[in-house]
Amino acid sequence: MSDATPVSSTPDLARLTAVAPFALSLMLIPMVWVAALWGGWWIALPIVSTWYLFSILDAALGLNQDNADPQTPDDQLRLYKAITAGWVPLQVLSLFGLVWYVSGAAHLSGWEKAGVFFGVGVMTGTVGITYAHELMHQRNRLERRLGDLLMAMVLYSHFRSEHMLVHHRYVGTPRDPVSARYNEGFHRYYPRVLRQCLVSAFRAEAAMLARKSLPWWHRSNPFWTYWALQAAALALAATLGGWTGLGLFALQAGVAVWQLELVNYVEHYGLTRKHLGEGKYEHVLPRHSWNASHRASNWLLINLQRHSDHHYKPDRRFPLLQTYPEDEAPQLPYGYPVMTMAAMVPPIWRRVMNPRVRAWRRRFYPEITDWTPYNTAATPLPR
Repeated sequence: MSDATPVSSTPDLARLTAVAPFALSLMLIPMVWVAALWGGWWIALPIVSTWYLFSILDAALGLNQDNADPQTPDDQLRLYKAITAGWVPLQVLSLFGLVWYVSGAAHLSGWEKAGVFFGVGVMTGTVGITYAHELMHQRNRLERRLGDLLMAMVLYSHFRSEHMLVHHRYVGTPRDPVSARYNEGFHRYYPRVLRQCLVSAFRAEAAMLARKSLPWWHRSNPFWTYWALQAAALALAATLGGWTGLGLFALQAGVAVWQLELVNYVEHYGLTRKHLGEGKYEHVLPRHSWNASHRASNWLLINLQRHSDHHYKPDRRFPLLQTYPEDEAPQLPYGYPVMTMAAMVPPIWRRVMNPRVRAWRRRFYPEITDWTPYNTAATPLPR
């Protein structure tokens, strides 16, 4: 498959005006500190800014259908790499600094402390996990380790193994837990993926070791790293904030993971790869991910919404991700902030998305007349 044909080009990615909008996510750090220092209604600041402000900006600024040259050399992407790598120490300092400060803050009630750390979870989930996703896909070891640090801070380190070894390989098939099924509400999806993703990630790593004639407990199993980093994060939170700090740390981790799985739910809802027989499935194509070109939310989420291209070129850095026209990839009506809020209300979600899934099926797979096996993930497991 060839790269998407650019609607227009963005020749100079290195210019500061092209880079700066992607640094807007940095504003969440002072926002969570303002919430902690002032309490009260200020607690809502990071939540309102992330979910609602960027939705309003999407409505005002519309779509960005420009495609950068995917062959842009790495030396023009230094500032973009600095944003994702530089976020890691900033999150470490803010997260654990807030664990220490908020745990002992006499001016904050218990509910206010919980509210502050709900906002911290918005920061570590919306930005931290999105940046971790970008970093873990890169080829150099340092960036992958930085991604591991971010995932350890939300106690979801196995996401790297599940995402890289299971999701990208089996997306749109019954073997991929995070490919949301048609008519599957998020309230059913969420507990299912929490259970299945951990198991599938561990099995994938154990299978890789078995192919090398090594047991699962071999030191090269990354789960040892995952467990060590998560234990260190929990120990540091407990040291800085005691039981209160530990509870607040766990709260933000839960909020972050909830946001991650909301995004996973949206990205592939109802989109399945055609079973070709005997456990064989068609190759992954742009049509197997929902695409969104909304300008502002793609600034916040560093082009994560150009998800169709990410599955075509997983290690392509975020400023180079391409967007696709409707005849190649299905389009979301709104950006992720609005779509994830809709996903929390199943009747609204079904009203918005089920007709789009049915239209997608008619467009790309008119020859399939019975979708029941796909809806229930009853097609054969891929080989």
